[in-house]
Amino acid sequence: MATEKKADGAKYQSRLKKTYNEEIRKKLISSGKFKNVMQVPKLEKIVISCSMKDALLNPKALESFAEEITNIAGQKAVLTKAKKAIANFKLRENINLGCVVTLRKERMYDFLDRFINISCPRIRDFKGFPEKSFDGRGNYSVGIKEHTVFSEVNYDRVDKVRGFNITFGTSAKTDEDALVLLKEFGFPFRRQEAVR
Repeated sequence: MATEKKADGAKYQSRLKKTYNEEIRKKLISSGKFKNVMQVPKLEKIVISCSMKDALLNPKALESFAEEITNIAGQKAVLTKAKKAIANFKLRENINLGCVVTLRKERMYDFLDRFINISCPRIRDFKGFPEKSFDGRGNYSVGIKEHTVFSEVNYDRVDKVRGFNITFGTSAKTDEDALVLLKEFGFPFRRQEAVR
C-alpha cells in the first residue's frame, strides 16, 4: 500500500510516479512549452464513480457493487445519495443511488498503472480511447462498460456486469496539455487514421 516502508526505511514510490518525476517532467520542460517545473501539468486525482438504477429496488446490489469498486480502486468507496425527490422516477430524497472513490498520490499512480497495463488490454475489441473526451479544463473522462475487465473482481461473486466512469483530473490549463501528459504516461488513445 501507499504508506508501506521498505526495509531500508525509504518510502514506497509508485513506478509511474517515479517515471513522471524522473522522465516525463524533464521531457515536457525540454519541449519548450513550459518555462519551469511549476507550469508542467501533473495528474492530481482519479475519480471512479457510478450510479445504479437497480439501487432503488435492490439496495443490496449497490452495496455489493460498492465493495467491488473498493477492490478495484484499493480504497473504500463512499455511497452517494439522491439530492432531491423525483416522483416520476420513484426517487426519494437521501436514498443511496451510487458510489464514488477519489484516488490521490501513490494509490492514484498505482491504479493508473494497473488500468493502462492490465485492464485496458482485457477490454473486448479495444482499439483505444477517443481523444475528444476532455472537458475543456484539462480533465479526461472514460466510461467502462464491463467492470469485470479488472483483475481485482472475483467472478464468482459477480451478480451482474456493470459499468462506471473514470475521470482523470490534471493540473493542465488546456486539453492539449492534458492530452500530452496522458500520452506520456502511455494512456491508450485511439490511433488517428491517416487522411488520404
